[in-house]
Amino acid sequence: MNYTRSEAKEAAKAQFHGVWAAITTPFTPDGELDEAGLRRNMRHFTGVLHIDGIFCTGNMGEVWALTKEERLRAVEIVVEEARGKCKVIAHTAHHSARETVELTRHAQDVGADFTIFINPYFPQMTEGEVFTWFEYVASRVDIGMWMFDSSYSGYGLSVDLTARIAELPNICGIKVGRPPEHYAQLHPLIGDKIVMSHPSEELWLRLMRDFHQQVHNSSATPYAFQTADSQPLREYTELGLSGRFEEAEERSRTLDPIRQVWDKWQSRIWQERRVIPIAYLKYWCELLGLAGGPAREPLAALTDAEREEMRADLTRVGLLSRVAAAA
Repeated sequence: MNYTRSEAKEAAKAQFHGVWAAITTPFTPDGELDEAGLRRNMRHFTGVLHIDGIFCTGNMGEVWALTKEERLRAVEIVVEEARGKCKVIAHTAHHSARETVELTRHAQDVGADFTIFINPYFPQMTEGEVFTWFEYVASRVDIGMWMFDSSYSGYGLSVDLTARIAELPNICGIKVGRPPEHYAQLHPLIGDKIVMSHPSEELWLRLMRDFHQQVHNSSATPYAFQTADSQPLREYTELGLSGRFEEAEERSRTLDPIRQVWDKWQSRIWQERRVIPIAYLKYWCELLGLAGGPAREPLAALTDAEREEMRADLTRVGLLSRVAAAA
């Protein structure tokens, strides 16, 4: 981190830009942390896809299934591999505020640029108690902190509570994993105070145009949709951020076929079955040549039929042929 606690808000506005990716935590076939695979993935994200920032050890990273030691080690590896290439925002939340402080201080000490926190998810809390949790953590660290208001936590932050948390000195951003109407309600209250972002790639260009959003922080789509020689997400982002929206929309539309496949294997699995689709994402990554490995318990592995079907879908939309061509 290259700013003081009191400078966190301005630092975030200056440093959050472009496309950030929420990454998985790869495991070996026997379920251990795949350190070599994580390093290989990071080199692909930074050296091949030129991703602007990495969100690690979050929902896509199976945070609930990682030991504390694995969380610490994964952040260390990501920071080491990102140094001089891209920014890092580390998810360091735990239902224990004290352990959250410890995890956050570690991220700060090893060189993460920012940290992010899903809503504290246990036990049930009043809005005042949720604020106390954020205030307790924020007052004990110097690094800039983001809220991650996600339905994965089981509840959402109200507009008023979000605005109150945003006043804390080193709260500098929010990832709004809620409907776009909620984003629109929040924007007049906090849009000039902290960085706002939404994890939906499909909404990215619209939010860029209508709300001047400067960063997609974050989803798996920056590496799930792109290959070494085909990077339409990065290209339409650059066009949109430079105000060339018609050209950006034209480039963005080329992603519609793969978006339909993504909806089938990611969005609908969560929406219809309430299963967090990490196992599906990891197999998608493996098809692209990235390290994935199994998802940890209690998430079930894909069936052989599902694997064949996903491979056929990604072949049909041309993604796997682009991977083969790049290789």
